[in-house]
Amino acid sequence: MSSRPWNRRDWLRAAGGALMSGTSLVGRAAADENRTRRLKVAAVMTTCFYRSHAHVILENFLNPYWFNGRVIDPGMDVVSFYVDQFPENDMARRIAREFSIPIYPTISQALTLGTGSLAVDAVLSIGEHGNYPVNDKGQRMYPRKRFFDEIVAAFRKSGRTAPVFNDKHLSYRWDWAKEMVDTARQMGIPLMAGSSVPLAQRRPPLELPPQAAITDAVSIHGGGVESYDFHGLEVLQSIVEARQGGESGVVRLRFLDFDALWEAADRGDWSVDLAKRAMQAELGTDHELVRCFDRRGRDHGGNPVAMHGILLRYADGFRATMLKVGESGIRWNFACRVAGEKDARATSFYVGPWNNRNLFKALSHAIQTHFRRRAAPYPVERTLLVSGILDAAMDSRVQSGKWLETPHLAWRYAPKDFRAMREMGATWKRIPPGTPEPRWLDHADFHR
Repeated sequence: MSSRPWNRRDWLRAAGGALMSGTSLVGRAAADENRTRRLKVAAVMTTCFYRSHAHVILENFLNPYWFNGRVIDPGMDVVSFYVDQFPENDMARRIAREFSIPIYPTISQALTLGTGSLAVDAVLSIGEHGNYPVNDKGQRMYPRKRFFDEIVAAFRKSGRTAPVFNDKHLSYRWDWAKEMVDTARQMGIPLMAGSSVPLAQRRPPLELPPQAAITDAVSIHGGGVESYDFHGLEVLQSIVEARQGGESGVVRLRFLDFDALWEAADRGDWSVDLAKRAMQAELGTDHELVRCFDRRGRDHGGNPVAMHGILLRYADGFRATMLKVGESGIRWNFACRVAGEKDARATSFYVGPWNNRNLFKALSHAIQTHFRRRAAPYPVERTLLVSGILDAAMDSRVQSGKWLETPHLAWRYAPKDFRAMREMGATWKRIPPGTPEPRWLDHADFHR
């Protein structure tokens, strides 16, 4: 057998042979998907450099990738780019040359391939990273709404639509986020958005039954204000949205820095014990960041541990807390209490090797499923609610952490069972800890 690395054509040939012989290279679901035609995808992005969101999403559209221990061919081709910014470490031009993808000067041209009429089957809108201003609330003003508006304009002109994925939260402004979802509904645009983290492996496993009577919940991350708060809120919402009675929306919230956070703990506004349990899921019982909860958030030397929080009160009386604890870009923890159970349930979301890069394998699989089925595997309303929570939390932050009433966020939506989109851990047998990280685009053959 040749020792040369397999290329994309080799993988497709092998996948086709597996389908004809009845064997399973990529699994029954992927086999069914590969019987359909290959979709054409336009990628609209702010910028693309090593480990940017554009990089780690696109690599799973340009090459086969691992998901739940199986090799998945994306079953679609990226046929055009729109790139808003080209930094010194730009990767977009190199990817475009290697994969013969034209870079168009406008979003409209990227969607029409220069023909004036929609010529793609789906749109990736990746509005993360790049040199954009920060407003007075500390929000990076990414042009996700502008991207969406220009995508919609191309749809209107062509008289037809295509599925769209919007990376991360819909917009830093609530009114714009709501307008995006309302427009998608009115025009029949299949819209998906959100975080990669809810799709990560849960260690230890945590599966709550539908309609579980959750009474209190905590989500914890270790990153920055706003940008990582979004992920922490999506982790929280992705679990609690399926609680007993269904999602009811948020009626009050507040953002708290360290001192105010611990004053709120003294009043019982959030559960220190539950937060400690969430940290134990990641670090065990004998760790400084676990013991710091017994010292009111201080280390063994009496110094404050980096912390802030967002307290949430829901319309049905449910309460939840999102915390930042310590400094770790791969910290994603959750704990909750279920009525009638003595012990809290807790888990840590494991990202695999290479920090958060491999999170995007499961996300890319979910996006590709959305593009094929023209239906999001989980509700865009989750990300709409989180977008509104995050915007209001930044308002509370600049108002010294006061409680804010949020009647505009008190609405219901129905959750979906998205377990088929989650990484359950089999991939880490294929990409174990210590596997060298590719400096270019990842592909399944790299790990053979």
